[in-house]
Amino acid sequence: MSGFNLQEMLAQARQQAEKLQEKMQQVVVEASAGGGSVTVKMNGQKQVLSVIMEPDVVKSGDVEMLQDLVTAAFNAAAQKVDDAMKSSLGGMLGGLGLPGM
Repeated sequence: MSGFNLQEMLAQARQQAEKLQEKMQQVVVEASAGGGSVTVKMNGQKQVLSVIMEPDVVKSGDVEMLQDLVTAAFNAAAQKVDDAMKSSLGGMLGGLGLPGM
């Protein structure tokens, strides 16, 4: 098995995982729904940092619509975090020299 050192590869993978966690702690995404009526800010660990609702949406009294907008904004923010993670993870795995990555 020339050129294949499992321990070295595992050490690199562990190091890359630590770098990814550090990077994801720094990621902050923002997503909105309803043309900006509801905006959610979320970090890379999918913790919500803030939720902003336009006063007109709240005043409308349409609770069901507001619930839908909040749900859509949360889901969009979570998707942005997932996309950022996939992008970061893909770049890191490529650096390991794994076949097919």
